[in-house]
Amino acid sequence: MRRLAAAFEDGQSVRDDTGEYSSLSDPLTGLDNAQCFADRIRSLVGAHFDTLTSFAVIILDMDGFKPISDLFGRSAGDRILQQAAKRLYAVTGAECCVARLGADEFGVLLPNVTSEESVVKTVIRLIDTLSEPYEVRSRTARLTASAGCSLFQPYADTTELLLNKAESALYQAKRRGRGQFVVYSLEMEKAAKQVTRIEQALRRAIAADEFDAHFQPIVDLSTREIVGFEALARWTDPEMGPLAPATFIPIAEERGFISQLSEIVLRKATLAANSWPEKYYLSFNLSPTQLVDQNTVRQILEILDSTGFDPKRLEIELTESGLMTDPSSAAHIIEELRAVGMRVSLDDFGTGQSSLGRLREFSFDKLKIDRTFVSTMLADRPSEHIVRAILAMCDGLGVDVVAEGIEDEAQAERLIEFGCIAGQGFLFGHARDAETTLNLVHKDRAE
Repeated sequence: MRRLAAAFEDGQSVRDDTGEYSSLSDPLTGLDNAQCFADRIRSLVGAHFDTLTSFAVIILDMDGFKPISDLFGRSAGDRILQQAAKRLYAVTGAECCVARLGADEFGVLLPNVTSEESVVKTVIRLIDTLSEPYEVRSRTARLTASAGCSLFQPYADTTELLLNKAESALYQAKRRGRGQFVVYSLEMEKAAKQVTRIEQALRRAIAADEFDAHFQPIVDLSTREIVGFEALARWTDPEMGPLAPATFIPIAEERGFISQLSEIVLRKATLAANSWPEKYYLSFNLSPTQLVDQNTVRQILEILDSTGFDPKRLEIELTESGLMTDPSSAAHIIEELRAVGMRVSLDDFGTGQSSLGRLREFSFDKLKIDRTFVSTMLADRPSEHIVRAILAMCDGLGVDVVAEGIEDEAQAERLIEFGCIAGQGFLFGHARDAETTLNLVHKDRAE
């Protein structure tokens, strides 16, 4: 999040000897470049620092630009950027500064802002402008844009802070989906501080080996016999208490230490699973980050070798978003996993993009129907048809299926009626620690 701020240091002049900005424009679009944008912000900070007036910094990112550029070619991508630059310049007016900050990222500086509402209206207009169709080689390309915005606070903000806040807001907007915008707020600042606190605690917890593996049963829907368990990461911080995986896993991914966390959990999970009868398999999730790291399979095998766990009893779960980050890298890792006997499962099926294409491009042993379809299929006809279609498709492909998120008997019975063999969810048990899971295994065997 410091990419733009790192381009300059507070107080550093970026003008040439004549005081002009002629050498600080983007050669492709003719707009100001990142350094010039930062310098213009610095000028406004100096002019507004002890006044009651404000101004706004907006950073826009074109969603889906890289796939379009890869499809049509770099020259076509350049023409799209040139069109986008002209649109922004035309819609903002002469009093605003428009800059190209990165490959497909633009900055807009709005002077003399009267209210946040007026900024929001401008941001919406900018997003709509960038989302209009682009003409490329007699064809039409459609993109959207996301935006982050920060408003200058007198006596407080510096150039670096304003850029960082706008980048943070853009990041939050991108997490919400395409075509979204976020205005930086005090609530975001508090959330950012909490993320920093969790990040620091995570680093300490990794060094102290504090993470645990809990296990949720996967059952045969007809017999209700347990066939395997999914390993899930659990963490209790001494100061913050238990934190949900949905809170700390994304932070570990974003900060670049998900691999270390994953190794700790896999080691503890396989050590625990060694106490189970061999008929039970262990399911384990890989993050998108691990699917672009060609050391991933080696690290998994080293852990299995140290714990003595049979690779044939390990099932690796991948998500569509992980596959799409770097498809060629993911394909290579999948091949390596299957070559040593591990099974590979596609998790959360139906919620990503081009799911059918993923089934054609990659070799999966199993598919997991996302809980959103299972939870609504009794009351929502489209969800029911989707579940039935997935099951029929997998039957034709010879791919096993597990339905996730089963919470009541009616859902289980309907899935059996549709031909689903296996499932997991709160109906069959929550994720439990290793000792409780071992007791459950003994009980399941006795029955």
